[in-house]
Amino acid sequence: MTTSLLADLSIFVLALLVGFEVISKVPSTLHTPLMSASNAIHGIVLVGAMLAAASANDAAGYVLGFVAAAFAAMNVVGGYAVTGRMLEMFKRRPDPVPAPAPPDGAGLLGSGTGPGPARDGSAGQGS
Repeated sequence: MTTSLLADLSIFVLALLVGFEVISKVPSTLHTPLMSASNAIHGIVLVGAMLAAASANDAAGYVLGFVAAAFAAMNVVGGYAVTGRMLEMFKRRPDPVPAPAPPDGAGLLGSGTGPGPARDGSAGQGS
């Protein structure tokens, strides 16, 4: 193993560990706002993946560059989808449409205006 490869791998492993520790400490109520705020960072990652793919010299480099660009693009699209869903939660819902009023005399069963026992406990209108 060359020295530069060992240095790159150690930086990668340290970045994984630090990233995991930072994200695991964030409360679940803040994950969605953080995801929407990090869309610009994901865009930078996408540009970096495309630059890495452009500087590839062999088939493995092309494949890794393509995979990196695909994952970065999925991350950007997912971030914007989550942001859109989060912003939908803050939109004001339209007021419900009131039910139309029934015509005169319809739907008044048990209202105390017709024959039968009244609601106040008396025997009816005639008593």
